[in-house]
Amino acid sequence: PRLFFCCELYGLFYSVLQLRNESIRYWSNIPFITMPLSRAHGKSFAHRSELKHAKRIVVKLGSAVVTRGDECGLALGRLASIVEQVSMLQNQGREMMIVTSGAVAFGKQRLRHEILLSQSVRQALHSGQSQLKDMAIPVLEARACAAAGQSGLMALYEAMFTQYSICAAQILVTNLDFHDEQKRRNLNGTLHELLRMNIVPIINTNDAVVPPPEPNSDLQGVNVISVKDNDSLAARLAVEMKTDLLIVLSDVEGLFDSPPGSDDAKLIDIFYPGDQQSVTFGTKSRVGMGGMEAKVKAALWALQGGTSVVIANGTHPKISGHVITDIVEGKKVGTFFSEVKPAGPTVEQQGEMSRAGGRTLAALQPEQRAEIIYRLADLLTDQREEILLANKKDLEEAENKGRLALPLLKRLSLSTSKLNSLAIGLRQIAASSQDSVGRIIRRTRIAKDLELEQVTVPIGVLLVIFESRPDCLPQVSALAIASGNGLLLKGGKEAAYSNQILHHLTQEALSIHGVKDAVQLVNTREEVEDLCRLDKLIDLIIPRGSSQLVRNIQKAAKGIPVMGHSEGICHVYVDTDASVEKVTRIIRDSKCEYPAACNALETLLIHRDLLRTPLFDQIIDMLRVEQVKIHAGPKFASYLTFSPSEVKSLRTEYGDLECCIEVVDSVQEAVEHIHKYGSSHTDVIITENEKTAEFFLQHVDSACVFWNASTRFSDGYRFGLGAEVGISTSRIHARGPVGIEGLLTTKWLLRGDNHVVSDFSEHGSMKYLHESLPLPQRNTN
Repeated sequence: PRLFFCCELYGLFYSVLQLRNESIRYWSNIPFITMPLSRAHGKSFAHRSELKHAKRIVVKLGSAVVTRGDECGLALGRLASIVEQVSMLQNQGREMMIVTSGAVAFGKQRLRHEILLSQSVRQALHSGQSQLKDMAIPVLEARACAAAGQSGLMALYEAMFTQYSICAAQILVTNLDFHDEQKRRNLNGTLHELLRMNIVPIINTNDAVVPPPEPNSDLQGVNVISVKDNDSLAARLAVEMKTDLLIVLSDVEGLFDSPPGSDDAKLIDIFYPGDQQSVTFGTKSRVGMGGMEAKVKAALWALQGGTSVVIANGTHPKISGHVITDIVEGKKVGTFFSEVKPAGPTVEQQGEMSRAGGRTLAALQPEQRAEIIYRLADLLTDQREEILLANKKDLEEAENKGRLALPLLKRLSLSTSKLNSLAIGLRQIAASSQDSVGRIIRRTRIAKDLELEQVTVPIGVLLVIFESRPDCLPQVSALAIASGNGLLLKGGKEAAYSNQILHHLTQEALSIHGVKDAVQLVNTREEVEDLCRLDKLIDLIIPRGSSQLVRNIQKAAKGIPVMGHSEGICHVYVDTDASVEKVTRIIRDSKCEYPAACNALETLLIHRDLLRTPLFDQIIDMLRVEQVKIHAGPKFASYLTFSPSEVKSLRTEYGDLECCIEVVDSVQEAVEHIHKYGSSHTDVIITENEKTAEFFLQHVDSACVFWNASTRFSDGYRFGLGAEVGISTSRIHARGPVGIEGLLTTKWLLRGDNHVVSDFSEHGSMKYLHESLPLPQRNTN
């Protein structure tokens, strides 16, 4: 019966394995569709974005990752999180292997407990006292700790993986196993068989019998790496098993150009073979056999063998819960080892160049900054043919691939009239920028011969992310130049040719005063989310694009303020006292002039008394002629026998020839509706009643509130700002169309003569005056 039960169990186990190898896997009763992952091994991935194609992955867990801070016992929460991430990737159809430390630490915990228990019993028997004296713990030999800890460590892994319906298997190896050809083949065959059966191998050096590491035997030629720690073991296994990706988790963020913690230490995003000379290695981690130098040597050896490598932090509480999955998704985590050097500078280098260039730009005379902008305006018209030719390439590619909706295609398109309007706007910016930087906005005499000034200064480095709008590039560049800011530009792939020539012309204009580096176009494969993490390089992020883009950036930005609006849900309220002549003109212009714009009408609010009147019929007829699809709000639908399709949400930005119509009973209800469903962008009232209009203007809490004017006036050019970097609906710093003033902050300048605070104490010789002083005459030309 026992034999029969074992056979039955093995048959069931084999059937489960077969089921788990089908295209649909079941994990905790949730179906997972496996990914089509396959690639020819032999060459490592060139870019992080390619890591999502990794099929076979080795995760190396350093001692500092697996063990607690006291080095006695395991970091169970951290280990559980790692197992969860490995399980998730395994259930996506990847082949996961773990090279783990921790047996010594786990064994040390067990042996310490046994020794304490034994000593306490002996002491109690000999002394007969209930109070135990302090007991000294002898130094525990590492091999004994490993022997005591290996079984417990594996049992823990098995229990954790079982929660995700995944089987794990333990393999213990030593350096000798790789030197014996027969053992190598056996090991290779075992690992391949385990992976074939969808089992996660847990591999560790057999520290109970392993000989002490030999000095200077880390690397022995191109084809051999000596296994003296888990770093070299992971590298050796990765190459032997033709692994796509090796993830090395340690207790530091990655590889730094100098020891972590030193003042000038910078995290190296991408490390290339041959860069070792520029790196200073510090001491090894608090536990374990290998330091960062050993990790780098092992990583470079694996890279040479065709395996991509990432070294990252597996202990940080904010990122350890998703560090492995983030790496596989191609996010900028840790240090990525690559054999392919990019042709141009990295985005970090571009950020530093932009900051240095921006500071030089801010130090120029206002006339020199204006001269750069005038030159850029001239280039837009002089190089019109080249710009339109590049734009035509973008349009043709977008149409052929069919990846852009009609509203986005309209935004992508440039024309002679658009370029002329751009040039006019840039000249407006140049003319209005004469006293923007360094303008004194407050002067105070603190005391005799002690004067304080508050002056305007640039914010620093701006990151502007825009999609399908190449005309945004010269506009934003001109505003950054006028305000003395460095600028990083990240445009969409759909406008690559247009952005390239427009950026080239911008740098040509900047070159007349030697500040070419102030404006940088990011052409690397940087994900927007990765750019939003560069808090040490970027001072303000300004998104220009869809509401989804803005929301994603606001969510991804870590420690960097974001200025913009996520939605443009603009309202027009038609009051009972509205002029018949004005209503249809304003509504038509607000909705139909450019429906894809963020300042286009999306919800039309109509006073209830206007229903079934000639004015209401004129509004509906005009919208039908303009082919505007109407969605009925709940109250509007209740008044109709046969209504248009009822709106799914009153918070909808259509961005096309569609709008919602809703009914309100009063101007107060219109204001309440706007506050509940609007996006604080632009809202309009049409009425001839001045009192009603003023109530609306004062009570609607939006960035732009208009009376008897189209929503489309909400624009930097139309406001006389020359252009805008965007429209902000936030309440801090800048609101509405943001021009030069919104890209400036202030600093305080105090000029004294041997002044100290102690002189102003109760018995001091000086008194505070705090007198306001007149400001210098402002240049209004």
